[in-house]
Amino acid sequence: MKILIQLVRSCAVAAVLLAACRAAVAADAPKKILFFSKSSGYEHDMIRKINGQLSQAEKVLQQLAKTNNFEFTFTKDGSLFTPENIAKYDAFCFYTTGDLTTLGSDKNPPMSKEGKAAFLEAIHDGKGFVGIHAATDTFHGPPGQVDPYIQMIGGEFITHGFQAGHQIVADKNFPGMSAVPDDFGPVEEWYTMKNFSPNLHALLVQDTAAIGHSGPYNRPNYPSTWAQQYGKGRVFYTSMGHTAAVWNNPVFQAVLAGGLNWAAGNVEADVTPNLDKAAPGANTF
Repeated sequence: MKILIQLVRSCAVAAVLLAACRAAVAADAPKKILFFSKSSGYEHDMIRKINGQLSQAEKVLQQLAKTNNFEFTFTKDGSLFTPENIAKYDAFCFYTTGDLTTLGSDKNPPMSKEGKAAFLEAIHDGKGFVGIHAATDTFHGPPGQVDPYIQMIGGEFITHGFQAGHQIVADKNFPGMSAVPDDFGPVEEWYTMKNFSPNLHALLVQDTAAIGHSGPYNRPNYPSTWAQQYGKGRVFYTSMGHTAAVWNNPVFQAVLAGGLNWAAGNVEADVTPNLDKAAPGANTF
């Protein structure tokens, strides 16, 4: 009887240990992220594939994957956006342009309208999303209307200039933001944007005075990197990412890794809306 009791106890302990091991494995499982870089409009050099090789952006993401427990799938094929495929991923990362439901300039397969709707629903229901640079130059609505995708990402591209542009850190506590120095402002294709969501939590703010309030920057400060809750989903966007120099900058990599980790659910952060405080005139241009 004692042997039987000991055996039962041993089995129970083993079962607990096995469950703990399985939980540990599950916790260590990499977050699966689909990097989508279809260009129905202009194709940026950073996402251009040459001879079937990884793009410059994809090479950097592969390096980030090694140190942040991500598993990337790289594609320009919009037909992958079906409910079945969408369900396979924890988060989505877009570096895209134009109406992705059209064949567009790169001639890669477009999303279906149903695929776009399923994707937006998945983000709203809890998937993560990260937009890089041209992701806000995607799915522009007709004049006077804001496309549902723009509502999800939180802002819409207007135009850009190319120069140094000082970034004001609005939240040092968000993952990756502690790496941003107070004088950060690399030469970049800095976007000006509109239709900012009132739900935004600004992380970096474009200092328009540093650019001399000239041309498209003759406006109040506005967010250039942000996070927001979209339904149950976590959405992160940065307007940086046009040049190889920026992609290879450790500050940009820290910001991007922080956004990816938060969007994928690896880390927590307070994303209480702060647009009125961080950039109160953001929608004035």
